[in-house]
Amino acid sequence: MDISKTNRLSLVEQIVSQMETLIESNSWPVGSRIPPELELMQQFDVSRNTLREAIRALVHAGLLQTKQGSGTFVCSSSVLGAALEKRIQKANLLETLEVRHALEREAAQLAAMRRDKEDINRLQEKLKACQIAAEQGNSKLYVEADFELHKSIVEASHNSILIDLYEHMTIPLQTSIQNLADITTHTDFHIGIHEKLIEAILEQNSSQATDSVNEYIAQFKETLK
Repeated sequence: MDISKTNRLSLVEQIVSQMETLIESNSWPVGSRIPPELELMQQFDVSRNTLREAIRALVHAGLLQTKQGSGTFVCSSSVLGAALEKRIQKANLLETLEVRHALEREAAQLAAMRRDKEDINRLQEKLKACQIAAEQGNSKLYVEADFELHKSIVEASHNSILIDLYEHMTIPLQTSIQNLADITTHTDFHIGIHEKLIEAILEQNSSQATDSVNEYIAQFKETLK
């Protein structure tokens, strides 16, 4: 029987792996500037060339961004997130909406089956925030509250992969909602549909939950036309 040789990570790959861990654990949050070269060279006990090669690899992967005269900043929380963001930037609004539909439909169905007491409290809180924003006629506040509501539904699915995928699509999903808000007013988002969706999840009616998602996505598509 052939036995494959074990792969030994190069020094650069080891540094890249450690940096990825710092980013994914939020020790280096998105938007933050990473420590200066000398500090990192001492921390990782590597040469300047090795460190710079590792940083270049992470810049190429989309996790870091180097700004001339300012330093190097974290621009994504994971390689998956960076790859998704690059791909979605090339997609049109309808394609993004279709992906959003698939994720939120599955999340609503799972949330209806798996939601717990903590999820219920959070969903009710986020729905209330949407209602208040709509009553105030504050479109910007509504968009933010609406996204937080849908994010809470996804979290209530208790599916870690689904949660990660949705989390990494945060920016393009927010953009899709904002674009729709630019096309129409907040009243067109129909708070009633969101109320039906949350009620279905609380009552563990997965069929009604997915129907509600289908309904508001269909309205969004109609708005785009």
